[in-house]
Amino acid sequence: MIMETTVNTDLVIFDLDGTLLDTIGDLAVACNAVLALRGLPQHSYEEYCHFVGNGIMRLVERALPEELRTPYTVAAVRADFVKYYTEHIDAYTKPYDGIPELVAGLVRRGVRIAVASNKFQAGTEKLVRLFFPDVPFAAVFGQREGVPLKPDPAVVEEILSLTGAAKERVLYVGDSGVDMQTAAAAGVRSVGVTWGFRDREELVESGAAHIVDKPAEILDLL
Repeated sequence: MIMETTVNTDLVIFDLDGTLLDTIGDLAVACNAVLALRGLPQHSYEEYCHFVGNGIMRLVERALPEELRTPYTVAAVRADFVKYYTEHIDAYTKPYDGIPELVAGLVRRGVRIAVASNKFQAGTEKLVRLFFPDVPFAAVFGQREGVPLKPDPAVVEEILSLTGAAKERVLYVGDSGVDMQTAAAAGVRSVGVTWGFRDREELVESGAAHIVDKPAEILDLL
């Protein structure tokens, strides 16, 4: 096989939810399920698109009625959510159209790939194994104890240290303002994608260096 080459990019770091995978259906069902157990109001798909992005704790907090957002209740609902979600993690989840082809194209070009997510680590790893079982990811990192969530750049800096990639030869790809802020804080080039959970306006306002409407367009940015 002839390897395609690239000039400017050695590593592409992807957000997971809303970027590689459309996970909102399973997130919404899981959160509504644990709310229903407590007789609490449930939420729509559109509402969940704005609840996600800052980790499971913030998702649960946003989904709960304001008067119930106490540390004890949030922690209890989070524990129930993680259990339910982990067991039903791939009922509706799937890669976005064009993502498998994009990932394959990056591998052919010899570009390394990593995942940096605010989803809890076990869930992040499970989804990557399920949907990208043969892809040689350089790192797959989710939310872990002691590591700040994005937009803190800690997870990106950890991936850079692990891979030895120079910042100027890295693309960070995500669907939200949090992702664009993460890239800026880490000093790497940002690519905002419009097929995820947030809109183009948020990406622009958050300083995206590039915005793409289709996964294949990322190959033109390498």
